[in-house]
Amino acid sequence: MRVLVAVASRHGGTWGIGERIAAELSGRGCHVDLLPADEVTDASGYDALVLGSAVYTGHWISAARELGQRIAADRVPPAVWLFSSGLATQPAAAANSPHEIAALAQALHARGHRSFRGRLDVAALSFAERAIIAGARARAGDHRNFEVVAQWAQGIADALMLQPAH
Repeated sequence: MRVLVAVASRHGGTWGIGERIAAELSGRGCHVDLLPADEVTDASGYDALVLGSAVYTGHWISAARELGQRIAADRVPPAVWLFSSGLATQPAAAANSPHEIAALAQALHARGHRSFRGRLDVAALSFAERAIIAGARARAGDHRNFEVVAQWAQGIADALMLQPAH
């Protein structure tokens, strides 16, 4: 199985989640390409796509949104999963559920979307980002749970083993 893991990350926290997903899929026998979303032109030739983005002010980073739209308009891989990473202390909280996910998931025929807790390093943020974070009362620190990420990726690997490669 050829799998593309494409990630949009501003400060590296979401990229780390993508790395863990890629490692789990590789460990289960998939050939995985892990790329920044803004470096991907299309997803042709892949059996699966895992597309993820950090969430800022309720939206995915534009590179991930635009990649999803390009793929939906061109050629969607047979299996697609989406993930988000945000500041919410609970993954299901509204701050971690981007507005565009429902439409994007439908356009890509995604098998699922998972929200993960993110990482907040205030020192790495711009002035504007710090102002938004202050208003949201977000807690600094690394709130990612890589065991949860690994379990989700293993579920993807299990699903991929049931489908034929194209």
